[in-house]
Amino acid sequence: MAKISQVNRNKKRESMAARDREKRAKLKAQIMDRTAPVEERFEAAVKLAQLPRNGARNRIRLRCEVTGRSRANYRKFKICRVVLRDLASTGQIPGMVKASW
Repeated sequence: MAKISQVNRNKKRESMAARDREKRAKLKAQIMDRTAPVEERFEAAVKLAQLPRNGARNRIRLRCEVTGRSRANYRKFKICRVVLRDLASTGQIPGMVKASW
C-alpha cells in the first residue's frame, strides 16, 4: 500500500490539470502561433510559466486504483501487476487465464 499522502497529492494534480486544461491549451496556442507578434507570444509564455506546475497533465503519475502503487501499472486495467495477478488468479477479470504451454 502506498502512502496516503502520495495518493492524495496525485489526486490533487489530477483535479488541477482538469481545472487548468483550457487555460493551458489557449496559452500554448498563442505561443505556437507564428503569425502573432513576438511580444504577445512572449507574454503568453510568461503567463504559462506563472501557472502552477502541478496543473500540467504530465505531472500526473499513473497509480494502481487498488493499492496506490506507482510502478508496474497496466494502463488498460489501471491496476498494478501484483493486483492484476491476484484478480486473474481468482477469476475476477473476464477472459484472462493463466498461461500454460
